Amino acid sequence: MSTPKTALIIGASRGLGLGLVKRLTELGWEVTATVRDAQKADELKALQNVQLQTLDIDEPSSLEVLTHNLKGQTYDLLFVNAGVMGPMHPNPTDATSGELGQLFLTNAVAPIRLAKRFVDQIRPETGVVAFMSSVLGSVTMPDAPEMALYKASKAALNSMTNTFVTQMGENKPTVLSMHPGWVRTAMGGEGADIDVETSVRGIVEQLERFAGKGGHHFVNYKGETIPW
Repeated sequence: MSTPKTALIIGASRGLGLGLVKRLTELGWEVTATVRDAQKADELKALQNVQLQTLDIDEPSSLEVLTHNLKGQTYDLLFVNAGVMGPMHPNPTDATSGELGQLFLTNAVAPIRLAKRFVDQIRPETGVVAFMSSVLGSVTMPDAPEMALYKASKAALNSMTNTFVTQMGENKPTVLSMHPGWVRTAMGGEGADIDVETSVRGIVEQLERFAGKGGHHFVNYKGETIPW
């Protein structure tokens, strides 16, 4: 019997994060999944081969606890799925300083802060670090002006990820900035193109396809390259 692959999924209580955990466990992976509130994680608790951890990605003290709890663990995959839509003002410049700070902390800064803490626990040569980005984070994308701030936060995540890649030490896992498609989730809405299962099947295919390739890639769930 081969040793099961291991994953650390950040933000897994619902939607794409939960879907990723389900798909990976179907494929025999052992998964550590984080949620903000363990009382709202019944679906995760019902799955086999899942270790549940609590994390508020915005709080350094919460990250310290997670780092301590998972010390010494090695993962084939770190997938940072945490993110928020942020304020939806008709004029994005009407957003308050507090709204902007929260959006960019959660969507751009906190994911990189977490990845820096765990990158040395990713399996050498074949490990993957993935961030849930969006095609809206591409600066070539003029659509969705009503989501200008969300778009900017995902562009910031992509930029922060580029910098993170240049600062990695000797252990240089493959890094993916993933666009999941327009998915029917609480964030994507009921009118979106695809369901969670279709998205996560494609995402996992790309995780397996890019493992061991090295570098930083901005791709969608079909494996198509997205312009920065």
